[in-house]
Amino acid sequence: MAILSSLRRRSAAFSVAAVAGATAVGVCLAVSSASAGTLSGALYRDPSSAVVRWVAANPGDSRTAVIRDKIASQPQARWFANFNPSTVQSEVSGFIGAANAAQQIPVLAVYEITNRDCGGASAGGAPDLNQYQTWVSNFARGLGNQTVIIILETDSLALLTCLSSAEINARNAAISTATRTIKSGNPNAKVYLDGGHSTWNSANETANRLRAAGVQYADGFFTNVSNYNSTSNEANFGRAVISALNGMGISGKRQVIDTSRNGGASGDWCGDDNTDRRIGQYPTTNTGDGNIDAYLWVKPPGEADGCRFTAGSFQPELAFSLANGAPNPPTTTPPTTPPTTPPTTPPTTPPTTPPTTPPTTPPAGDGCYASIAVNQWAGGFTASVTVTAGQSDINGWTVTVALPNGAVTSAWNAQVSGTSGSVGFTNVSYNGRVLGRQSTNFGFQGTGTGPGVSAACVTN
Repeated sequence: MAILSSLRRRSAAFSVAAVAGATAVGVCLAVSSASAGTLSGALYRDPSSAVVRWVAANPGDSRTAVIRDKIASQPQARWFANFNPSTVQSEVSGFIGAANAAQQIPVLAVYEITNRDCGGASAGGAPDLNQYQTWVSNFARGLGNQTVIIILETDSLALLTCLSSAEINARNAAISTATRTIKSGNPNAKVYLDGGHSTWNSANETANRLRAAGVQYADGFFTNVSNYNSTSNEANFGRAVISALNGMGISGKRQVIDTSRNGGASGDWCGDDNTDRRIGQYPTTNTGDGNIDAYLWVKPPGEADGCRFTAGSFQPELAFSLANGAPNPPTTTPPTTPPTTPPTTPPTTPPTTPPTTPPTTPPAGDGCYASIAVNQWAGGFTASVTVTAGQSDINGWTVTVALPNGAVTSAWNAQVSGTSGSVGFTNVSYNGRVLGRQSTNFGFQGTGTGPGVSAACVTN
């Protein structure tokens, strides 16, 4: 998988940063009491991401706990960056089916435009725009009909220096067609176009480029992918872009911000060579800002830019540097109403055991209670466990899960004891305290037959 580098952004970042204004890095700026944007719901955590696989394969590494708890536990985008028109539909269908079964919103980053990255470190993409449209059509057929987030072609509009006027017009037409193709394939898809970032092109120029590429057919635009600008600066920039679009008669568009690496210092672009970077705002659709639909981790933390390491390769050294010293992720409360529309597109190997839904009201009494949702497929499973406190607060919990015919290979948001039979899961440092009637979550992945639908919880 090739994931973009930021080489072409260096001069823009230094030349514009002085006029961007000094704001505390990594601080979320709420405009007023505005509600969140048009998205709501839990984001999907890909159980086969590079960081999850590394954590599972390196349980004894001194960096594993930090990377597991602060990065592998979080939802990140799945990149679709290989030109594979014959297989992309099935790949998308499998990913979407797993997210639908988990009742969560997947994030897909499409990175396939012809002449990608202007021939830079992440060069590639479709050989020509006709073949690009074929690939997009096949991609759209795998999207199902539930909510998905599509990050469409990072840098495709902000980086145009290598294209002629005719090539720019052809790219704009291709992105506009791709947007409509995806929307036709799944009317519930949320599609966002490239808005660069706050220290690249001006807000007015960005709005002009978005309009030319058909943002009127999309849900909005994304900014700060693979970059380090503070969330507050990106939010200010986004409001200026939205205002400019409104002035053009294009209303109702919203922003998503990549916060995967913007919790530390800015400065030199390359994340491979910096130790002052940190993960930023954890991924969420609960932004508290009516202009912003989500804070996302589009660029997976720990994946290289292409300086010291190959672009797109996962490097635990980088992941640990980003996560070490960063705040712990928040605990979460399970949704009280699950989606009412079942998935219509099954995963490549459909689950044989439907996920269960945790109770919306815990039983009376003290102590803690656990409910489990299992997504089973041929040869493996993932499980999401909700721990709910009774009437009183708790300060530590252990959940025991019976797993007679399977084995745990990885876990997140919990420490695991044992791999099969009677497996114990104990809270980590940041989610042991749960207020009365509130909940926290953890999960695990394994091989073989997954657990049943019951789990026993005791307080520590």
